[in-house]
Amino acid sequence: MSTKEKVLQKLKTTTGYVSGEQLAQELSLSRTSIWKAIKELEKAGYQIEHHSTGYRYQPSDVLDAVELAEGIQQPVAIRVLDSSVSTMKDAQLAVLNGEEPPVLVVADMQEAPRGRFNRPFFALEKSGIYMSILLKPDTQLHELPQYTVLMAVAVAEAIDALVGVDTQIKWVNDIYLNGKKIVGILSEAMMDVESNSLKHVIIGMGINFSVPQEKFPAELQEKATSLFADRTPTITRNQLIIEIWNRFFDLLEQEDADYLTVYREKSFVLGKQVTFQRQNQQYTGKAVAISETGELIVDLGSETLALSSGEISLSAIQ
Repeated sequence: MSTKEKVLQKLKTTTGYVSGEQLAQELSLSRTSIWKAIKELEKAGYQIEHHSTGYRYQPSDVLDAVELAEGIQQPVAIRVLDSSVSTMKDAQLAVLNGEEPPVLVVADMQEAPRGRFNRPFFALEKSGIYMSILLKPDTQLHELPQYTVLMAVAVAEAIDALVGVDTQIKWVNDIYLNGKKIVGILSEAMMDVESNSLKHVIIGMGINFSVPQEKFPAELQEKATSLFADRTPTITRNQLIIEIWNRFFDLLEQEDADYLTVYREKSFVLGKQVTFQRQNQQYTGKAVAISETGELIVDLGSETLALSSGEISLSAIQ
């Protein structure tokens, strides 16, 4: 553990002020080393209050692998990056390197963020959560859409609980707040060619955490927002990440977890007219149900279609 990490850990576990002299004595370091460590921590974004009696740690919105590991109740290998081209690719690389799941990759910035159908999405440094997790398939879940549905529920409920809002889920993998997108979720399966079975699951997401509304590109101003677009965050990104994964793993371990009911209750599309394309033909119908395997059931009047998340993207919802 580096000097900076030792000082940070000591500050976090001390409720009041702690003097530089006390830090130096307890950590067997010089006063100069303590001062330099404090400056390095502040440069990294940590909030440290200075007082005549010493230093005191203040909740800081800095992604911290140690804090995440301590907060997430399931053992997870955690990697925090300043920047990543794609955390999904980082998770895929973990498979090639033979790393044992679960592996969670979290980045402060994603340079080439992509969603479903390889669509780009907006990212802003230190203002979002960009993360992907590598999992081994659970015996209770045999299909990829189930992971996507479960993940959407965990994210929506975590946000609602910590921020005090009421999010909705747009089929199949977007979280909305006040009619605008705040989260995109992407799931990928890695198959065993010989047995044609699910070998690994990678779930990635981008969360607009504290992106100011004016920072979104003009074409996204009416479509996207962030949790704290016009106010100071009341929680840290670490706290939200921890809450999301604790809820996800809790649902994953429950054999009778009724996450589909929550998914349907929070649906942004059920009961509305939706427009989509299938085989180069455009359809419009009413979204009437979500199946047990996550398909969207649409009533076209003349027939009913079951839409799969892998083949269809809704182009309009009214």
